[in-house]
Amino acid sequence: MDTAYLIETVIKVVVILLIFSALAGIGTYFERKVLAFMQRRLGPMYVGPYGLLQVAADGVKLFTKEDIIPTNVVGRIFKIAPVITAATAFMAAAAIPFLPSFTLFGYEVHPIVADINIGILYILGIMGVGLYGPLLGGMASANKFSLLSAARGAAVFISYEVVTGLSILAPIMMVGSLSLVDFNNYQIENGWIIFNMYGVGFVAFILFWIAAFAETGRTPFHLIANDHEIIDGFGTEYSGMRWGLFFIGEYANMFFISFVIPLLFLGGYGDGSFLGALALLGKVAFFFFFFLWTRAAWPDVRPDQLMWLCWKVLMPVAVINVVIAGFLMMF
Repeated sequence: MDTAYLIETVIKVVVILLIFSALAGIGTYFERKVLAFMQRRLGPMYVGPYGLLQVAADGVKLFTKEDIIPTNVVGRIFKIAPVITAATAFMAAAAIPFLPSFTLFGYEVHPIVADINIGILYILGIMGVGLYGPLLGGMASANKFSLLSAARGAAVFISYEVVTGLSILAPIMMVGSLSLVDFNNYQIENGWIIFNMYGVGFVAFILFWIAAFAETGRTPFHLIANDHEIIDGFGTEYSGMRWGLFFIGEYANMFFISFVIPLLFLGGYGDGSFLGALALLGKVAFFFFFFLWTRAAWPDVRPDQLMWLCWKVLMPVAVINVVIAGFLMMF
């Protein structure tokens, strides 16, 4: 293996881990500020100017809080579950091109860890494995409410993975590749996928976007650990940094899915220019903001309503969309 390539890959991995771990904390600050603004509250205000140091205070609290392991839990599984959640979130980032290629000190940098030709399949597979974090955490806890939360979360993740997979079949048929870089290049020549094939791309975009809320466990599909419940779902018995790993995994997933949606449907970073990179970051910011917006504006739906939406509405629409795309590709 080329030494320069190996060093570049290691640097990119470290940078992704550091930046997106920090963004998870910063994301909570923005979330609390957005929710406070929309609900006519102040949000963080007293820790630093405008509460900006609240992120640092939360980080110190998580790292220094006592790590409690309850007596009757299944110890090893209880300890490893948060690691699975955080690790799978960051593993999914390996196939995501975060920015166009650029030259730094005469060396061309590709802001993607690995441009594999099964990129989308890899991301969906890793997101599927991420289910085991909440599931094992709830099953290993000595708490029936944690177990119920884990079962409820497994039902949501498994169901909406079907919609996610079906929704991207039509775009894959258009592009003829599973690489997100190829998706970006295809849209340079053929326009954004959301506007392609007489509305098929738009329907796929809506389906994928809705499923993203379930995959990330966000409102209105926040049925794993509802904030209006006394308990914290599968994380009820966790404390300190173990709980923090669940938290980092959730917010990292929000950022990563906010990158994937523009890359799949909204032109990505375009031709690789500086303006294209700024446009991609703007799209990412919008989708991340939309996750926060829905939490402030929408109530959570009941589990039976969520399953009804998945199996009786979204999945039939996704299947019909794939069939229509197939017919359009034939002519």
